[in-house]
Amino acid sequence: MTDHRVAVADLGSNSFRLVVFTASEHGWWKKTDEVYETVRVGEGLGKSGRLKPAAVERALRTIELFAAFADHADVDEVHAVATSAIRDAENAEEVVGRSALPIRVISDEEEATYGYVGAVNSTTLTDGAVLDIGGGSLQLVEVARREADDRRSWPLGSVRMTERFLPGGKASKKGLRALREHVRDSLVDATWLIGGGGRGQLVGVGGSVRNLASAAAVEAGLALPTVQGFCLGRAALADLVDELADRSVKERGELPGIKAGRADVILAAAVAVHEVMEVAGFEHLEATEWGLREGVFLAERLAPGHLLDDVRGAAVRNLAAQYQDDLTHAEHVTRLALGLWDELAAAGVHPGDPNERELLAAAALLHDVGMAVDYDDHHKHGRYLVLSAGLPGFSPRELVLIAQAVRYHRKGDPDPGEFAPLLRTGDEERLARLAAVLRVVEQLERARSQLVHGVRVEVADERVTLVLEGEADMSVPVWGARAQAPLFRRAFGRELVV
Repeated sequence: MTDHRVAVADLGSNSFRLVVFTASEHGWWKKTDEVYETVRVGEGLGKSGRLKPAAVERALRTIELFAAFADHADVDEVHAVATSAIRDAENAEEVVGRSALPIRVISDEEEATYGYVGAVNSTTLTDGAVLDIGGGSLQLVEVARREADDRRSWPLGSVRMTERFLPGGKASKKGLRALREHVRDSLVDATWLIGGGGRGQLVGVGGSVRNLASAAAVEAGLALPTVQGFCLGRAALADLVDELADRSVKERGELPGIKAGRADVILAAAVAVHEVMEVAGFEHLEATEWGLREGVFLAERLAPGHLLDDVRGAAVRNLAAQYQDDLTHAEHVTRLALGLWDELAAAGVHPGDPNERELLAAAALLHDVGMAVDYDDHHKHGRYLVLSAGLPGFSPRELVLIAQAVRYHRKGDPDPGEFAPLLRTGDEERLARLAAVLRVVEQLERARSQLVHGVRVEVADERVTLVLEGEADMSVPVWGARAQAPLFRRAFGRELVV
């Protein structure tokens, strides 16, 4: 069995993007390459109903580039899907019939479904809605118990709305007011959406959502490792709309978080998203890095249900498998860490928060991924890999706690560093507990030989005694664990005896 390379070409109204995914024989998959072009194939479509000749030529040249790239990159299969602009154009065949790749023009319901598949498999969304805004259309999917119910699509994409209400990207009070009213009027037949914010969460996908989330995070002074899982508040989005409206197109492209290629259409996207949140009553929109392209890939890979049973667990296992061919050591450390955690909780040494336990499990399985770079400083390499790769299903705050626990699983005083603004009250103490437990059990499994089968805890006189269970010589695990007493004392306020 060999690695399998799948490319998805997303032929959108604003941009064309080719993404290559590699599915490994070892069970993991990841994005391994990407080609992006701002094609604007839907330019002028709203007025004429037809693709302009120049837009057709830009589209064909870009698809030809995608086909050559896929060939040179030894891609096994290519799925090219066309969305709103090509779907709605009277002369769509000028692109579809002359394309260097076979194109599947997907319906608005299929487009919404693929966005939903990407969103529900990269977040903990259970009930609520998925919003996907592109250049030509805006999709909303009602979600109940993780399943997609109503699927709707409206021609409210950023390019179309800019051309109709904010021509040239220029903002006027009249144009903005008309745009807001148009979005609200368009949504009236989605009765499930009206006031639906009290029944769940809103997840947003697409490049415009990612740009808006990134810009809002910068404005709030947050150094995000990724926008995955970042919650964009409705009030913060309203402020961002005002700031974008006050800037010229050029100045919008200079705003940190906003890509220059979206500068002329980002205001329309921001207004449309804000109006959806207003109508539905959603206070926050959770951004995800995944969307239609991942949805297409996963729909093929996970058919027929398209749903991961455990989004967070799958993300951790997927990353662990990418950098560790043999997970025996990591899995044993995880078992010991959770066993020790549970024993300490039962003895009243810490509160036993289940979310904290889940973060510990993730950090334990990932603690040695940095070994793929080098043994020296592998704790630092591991932190970088976790932050860079991200973990779908976890918030940026949770990702930081996991990455910092990996960083301090060997030595040093646990510290959130530049990510301190992301953390909540009590998180520095939480990080200390995670690092202390992980560091102790890493020492119990220092020789990577599974000598220690389990750990029992005895608490008396402000001391925690670890009783190691196993049948071999325990001198190495005892030596290593005892050296972690200072951090254990800092984290739990008790002396450690092994």
